[in-house]
Amino acid sequence: MEARAHVEVQRLVEKRLETDPSLVLTGREFLSFIHCEFYERMPAEWRVVRDADGTKERPVVPGRLRDEEVEVGRHRPPPAPMLPALLERFERAYDPSRMEGLEATMAVAASHHRLLWIHPFLDGNGRVARLFTDACLRRAGLGGHGLWTASRGLARQRSRYLDALAAADAERWNDYDGRGARSRAALTAFARFFLDVCLDQIRFMSSLLELDGLLARIEDYVERRARGGLGPKLPREARHLLGEVLLRGEAPRGDAPRITGTSQRTARRIMAQLVRERLLVSDTPKGPVRLGFPVSAVGFYFPHLFPQDVLGS
Repeated sequence: MEARAHVEVQRLVEKRLETDPSLVLTGREFLSFIHCEFYERMPAEWRVVRDADGTKERPVVPGRLRDEEVEVGRHRPPPAPMLPALLERFERAYDPSRMEGLEATMAVAASHHRLLWIHPFLDGNGRVARLFTDACLRRAGLGGHGLWTASRGLARQRSRYLDALAAADAERWNDYDGRGARSRAALTAFARFFLDVCLDQIRFMSSLLELDGLLARIEDYVERRARGGLGPKLPREARHLLGEVLLRGEAPRGDAPRITGTSQRTARRIMAQLVRERLLVSDTPKGPVRLGFPVSAVGFYFPHLFPQDVLGS
C-alpha cells in the first residue's frame, strides 16, 4: 500500500512540475502537499504514531507540521516552535531555481539530509524527502524520465542510506569544518554517497535497456506464456512480433503475417491478443503498433525495478 501511494504521489508531483514552472520545491507549501497527498492515501490505522512502549498514540494529520518534540533513533530533531524559521531558511538555501550546474547537483544531495534533520512532520518524513528529492533532480535537469529515481536507489541500499544519514547529523568537528552547527565534512560524505546511488541507478537502468538483454527477457516471457504459465497462453510466434517492434520502434499491422511466419488469419489473432493485453499499443485501431509495458509483464521485462507489492496490486 505504501509503495502504491508513493507511485501515485510521484505522478502528481511530476504533473505539478510540468504545469507550474514557478513552483518553489523547497517551500513549505510543496513539502506539505507531498505529505498530505501521501497520507490521504493511507488508511486511518496508518495515520497514528505510537510511543516505543505503546502507551500513547498521536494522530498524523496529512500536510500538518508537527507541534511537539520527537526522537528518531539517536536523532533529536529541533523543537517544534523552530520549524517555521528552519523551513524558511531551508527554502532560501536549497532552492534549485537559484542554482545551476554542479552547485545545483550538490544542493539536491545536501537538502535531502537537511530536510530529514529538520523532521518537519510527525511521521512520513523519509517518504516526503525522497519524493522531494526526485522532484529537485527533475527540476535540475537530472531526472530519469521515469527510468530511474533516487528513491528506488536509496530503497535498494536502505542500511547504508540510514547509516549515511546518521553520520551526517554530526556536529562541527573544529573551526575548519564549515561555519554552521553541523559538520560540513560529514554532509559532504553524505552527498558523495547520495550521488553514487544516483550513478548506480543510471548504470542499472542502462543494463536493463540493452537491446540484446531486453529481447531475451521478452522471448523468455512469451515462452513461459506459451507453456501455460503467467496467464492465458500466448502463441510462440508472438515473440517474433514483439521482437520486431522492439528493434524497429513500431510495425504496420499488415506486416504481422510476414513477421510471425503464419497465415493472415493466425497473425490477426496473435495481433489482437497482444493489443488486448497491451503488450502492443497503438494510437488508432488500424495504426502501427508499438511495444507496450503492462503491469503483468513489466516485472519480467525489467526485473528488480519495482517493489513486488506494486506489481502485484
